[in-house]
Amino acid sequence: MKTQTEKSQAALNPQKALSLLEEGNKRFVENLKADRNHLDQVNETRDGQYPFAIVLSCIDSRVPAELIFDQGLGDIFSVRIAGNFVNEDILGSMEFACKVAGSKLIVVLGHTSCGAVKGACDNVELGNLTGMLKKLQPAKDAVTTDGERSSKNDEFVQKVADKNVELTIQQIKEKSPVLKEMLDDGSIGVAGGMYDVASGEVEFYHKP
Repeated sequence: MKTQTEKSQAALNPQKALSLLEEGNKRFVENLKADRNHLDQVNETRDGQYPFAIVLSCIDSRVPAELIFDQGLGDIFSVRIAGNFVNEDILGSMEFACKVAGSKLIVVLGHTSCGAVKGACDNVELGNLTGMLKKLQPAKDAVTTDGERSSKNDEFVQKVADKNVELTIQQIKEKSPVLKEMLDDGSIGVAGGMYDVASGEVEFYHKP
């Protein structure tokens, strides 16, 4: 597998960038990793980097973006925070990735059985975690359920995780004029997806 270069990055559009991630996840699920020499990639990226996407995902140890999308050094930017939400610093990182470094796609990736989402559903309070989990409150408030509104209700937890991805994409558009302009002119795209910790599969349900 070739290392991303300025030329190969420039040849991509948001849809093709998404296809690269979809193809990579298919390889991951089938245990067919692309043939790469990571030491060669260290050498090939020493003077610059040209990632084609930036992936915002959770800190969950089961969801390392480079592995589940079978990507190598220099292929993607990876931003991780419990609950995969955005704040000013993450938005700034996305602006750097897209406006400065040339990435074509932003991915907001949630996952099943998310501990942060469960904590928000249960109104957990613990040090700085308390304030962090409040960032997920809008997703929780936006979801209706016939059952218990707690982590004991798996369907409710998953609905909140899905809604959190949707609202995070909305916030990217609303809170970053830089990214909104690039999205509007089609130079970048944004996608939302959900990683299944039981199967290894990513389902994209918001696509550019």
